[in-house]
Amino acid sequence: MDIQQRSVRVLPFDVTHRLVLSIAIPMTLGFMTTPLLGLVDTAVVGHMGQPDALAGLAIGAVLFDLLFASFNFLRASTTGLTAQAYGRHDRREQQAVFWRALISALGCGILIVILSPLLLWIGIKLMGPEGGIADATRTYFSIRMLSGPAALANYALLGFVLGRGQGRIGLLLQTVINGVNIVLAILLGLHLAWGVAGVAWGTLIGEASGMLLGLLIVLRSFAGEELPPRTELFSRAKLTQLFALNRDILIRTFVLIGAFTLMTRIGNSFGAVMLAANAVLMNFFLLSGYYLDGLANAAEQITGRSIGANYRPAFERGLKLTALWSFGLALAAAIFFFMVGPALIRLLTTSEEVRLAAETYLPWAAITGLTGALAFLMDGVFIGATWSREMRNKMLLSFGGYLLALGVFVPTLGNHGLWMAMNAFLLFRGIFLAMGLKKRADQTFRFAQ
Repeated sequence: MDIQQRSVRVLPFDVTHRLVLSIAIPMTLGFMTTPLLGLVDTAVVGHMGQPDALAGLAIGAVLFDLLFASFNFLRASTTGLTAQAYGRHDRREQQAVFWRALISALGCGILIVILSPLLLWIGIKLMGPEGGIADATRTYFSIRMLSGPAALANYALLGFVLGRGQGRIGLLLQTVINGVNIVLAILLGLHLAWGVAGVAWGTLIGEASGMLLGLLIVLRSFAGEELPPRTELFSRAKLTQLFALNRDILIRTFVLIGAFTLMTRIGNSFGAVMLAANAVLMNFFLLSGYYLDGLANAAEQITGRSIGANYRPAFERGLKLTALWSFGLALAAAIFFFMVGPALIRLLTTSEEVRLAAETYLPWAAITGLTGALAFLMDGVFIGATWSREMRNKMLLSFGGYLLALGVFVPTLGNHGLWMAMNAFLLFRGIFLAMGLKKRADQTFRFAQ
């Protein structure tokens, strides 16, 4: 759509608390099924009474998660582009966005399967497992990598339904993927005694089930619509836009992974007890991340839709409501963690040394939701608006500030300094993005009438 068309076509819509929560709540619930899956997989292999198998599962899962986290751009870019087409009421472009995303996902997934022996070799070298642990890692990783095409296709499917504001469908897909996985992990891994292999096959079948259901739902929504011609699907301008968007989000993801990896490495230098205490406390940040991610998803859809509709009041209203819910829930979570944090720590570890250390640094972990709320929200806004270059650059700038904070605080304050630097990193991400928000919005909506 050219500038002149955008200048005259405004498509108003209402943004309400109900709209925000209709996206945020289902996705929060969907995200919460993921740690449940991890607990079940661990319990299944743990009941085998083989420490090597459990350690191999843990290493294989980490390798897989690190690799596939890099492809989160498939979900994010699809959400932003779909939401904008949805806001324009452009059904043809919505379908085109979907097919481009799905083809990209399947292509990347097939390439990963082909390269899986090399990726496994690199992973074994990096992580250094030996003997039975290495064997279990190879078994789990080799089987689970076969799910690559389905897993990445699910990223595209989830991004598409979120872009259209269909949070309940997103919840359904996440529930099917993780639910099938949990049931089969117990059946194959425990009852049929397949162990690590059974857990891996359960994951593969769960991803495939989610993909098939997602395709059925999405393709049924296209019933009666003409498939965009190949020239439109593979338009050079559209593919260039998609590549640039995916590249920027990928860089941003790598930097984010690097920041948390650096925290773990520095924490390790403080000894095993401190490393374990930090790992326990990071669960508080992850818990906050579930609802913050859900609200970020709402911000993505509403922002993208408002830009597609060329309707700034919806953009501003969406920003206000998602911010209200994000900071309100973050404050409630901080109070909750301050009150019941020690009890939660006792549930997560039986080591008295780790408990005492974790309670010492609990305040820093308790406020991560508050310090990170703006960062999650701004990520959602910038993804929905497809302002990826700014998001990438501000992430790099924030990482620079994080390195500076580590250099200043850690040598003098130790683990307190490490947590201070992490909270500073979260603040930097949100503040730096928010500082450029008005200017970027003025540029985007300058032709609105």
